Amino acid sequence: MGSMVRTIVVLTLFCSASGFLLSYLKDVTAPAIEEQLLINVQGPAIATVFNKADNNPVADRQTFTTADGRKVVVFPCFVNNELTGVALEDFGVGYGGDLGVIVGFNVHNDSLAGVGMTQLKETPGLGMRVKEPAFAEQFRNAEFPVALTSAGGRIDAISGATISSNGVIEAVNKANAVYKELRPQILAQWDN
Repeated sequence: MGSMVRTIVVLTLFCSASGFLLSYLKDVTAPAIEEQLLINVQGPAIATVFNKADNNPVADRQTFTTADGRKVVVFPCFVNNELTGVALEDFGVGYGGDLGVIVGFNVHNDSLAGVGMTQLKETPGLGMRVKEPAFAEQFRNAEFPVALTSAGGRIDAISGATISSNGVIEAVNKANAVYKELRPQILAQWDN
């Protein structure tokens, strides 16, 4: 009986120490993981939207808070020291889960500058085609609300990947709502 209690105590201490160590490692590595995500995932997506930026949008990013308390990271694009656009990430539901989309906006006329994919778990050969330039280019200067041609819009869905295409549309329209809400704060922050 005594050895069983001793085993339980040792296992409890071991599990507690392991849990603490894992929690500590997660906290210590979180900033490095976030930085790698910004550089290797969001950065290239932003570069496809704003390929003429004079600044580094990832380095110049700012966090804003929406009315419902959501934290939104906004990436500015400057050309000749003038704010020309901003990008933010939002999500839609695809066939394989959430689709992450960087959505860029031209601040002078509030038009859609373009999109870039950040998170994608779609079916290879079908849903993954939403990251191809031919699909993404349809979003440049599109009018809001963005919709597929089957719903009266101008965006052609990927054949065989309607759910993935709708996920991108959903993310773009959600990002537009966030942009409209945050626009006064964004302009106050960067537009001098």
